Amino acid sequence: MLNSERGTVTTTDGLKLAYDVHGTGTPILCLAGLTRNMDDFDPVLANFSNRAQIIRLDSRGRGASDFDPNPQNYTIPQEASDALALLDHLNLERAAIIGTSRGGLIAMVLAATAKHRLSGVLLNDIGPKLNPAGLAYIMDYLGRPCAFTSFEDAAERLPRALGAQFPNVSHAEWLAYAKRSWTAGPDRLQLRYDSKLREAIETQGASGETPDLWPLFHALSGLPLAALRGAHSNILTPECWGKMQTSRPDMIATEIPDRGHVPFLDEAESIETITRFIAELPIGA
Repeated sequence: MLNSERGTVTTTDGLKLAYDVHGTGTPILCLAGLTRNMDDFDPVLANFSNRAQIIRLDSRGRGASDFDPNPQNYTIPQEASDALALLDHLNLERAAIIGTSRGGLIAMVLAATAKHRLSGVLLNDIGPKLNPAGLAYIMDYLGRPCAFTSFEDAAERLPRALGAQFPNVSHAEWLAYAKRSWTAGPDRLQLRYDSKLREAIETQGASGETPDLWPLFHALSGLPLAALRGAHSNILTPECWGKMQTSRPDMIATEIPDRGHVPFLDEAESIETITRFIAELPIGA
């Protein structure tokens, strides 16, 4: 494997998904959240490509990857299949996963369906029970046009929108967050994901039934496991967080102060946790 590689992988249904690979060593696949992209893992790349092979993927409909002509294909099982397609493309028998939010749900599905392809999992602010209040918050903005006119405008206004969950974030950090989240447009910032994700999520939630995800979490048994929780998270509740630790007392569990959903992965506590997680991964995995 090259020390640095950027390319696309073609899925079984013909979409081209963007990925990049940096570094050598234990392969770690980084999977982003629902509306997010590989740039969220810039801190992982900066801090760990000297000790691991950092693989970043834009899931279908996100970042530089193709949008799916059928939005109903935006499902966690499909995105788990896409992740395996990338491992196959890179000739990797298995990899560890750092999964942020939806990326962590994908990791849990893979643990239940293709555990032999995993060498460990780190969950970033996600667990087997999702707070309905947090899900409602996501639906308030999912697929809606961006209200910010520029990156600077976003950096000025984001503290008022997200400051309760993310106190003590500097202007420079909000500016970097904005550039990861949107692209420049003629009169306002543009989404970096397919707005039809909203249609997919609404359809999938139409039954009103919340699936029991604890069996997926239990499927992680036997794998090195770490988890981060933003202290102000509106998705991963303290109750679920406590039950996760009771279920897996060997899990490296770290709560990140001054962060909500999700930690940025550049915090000292996040970096220390990722360092400990990598140390637990099988050599040569």
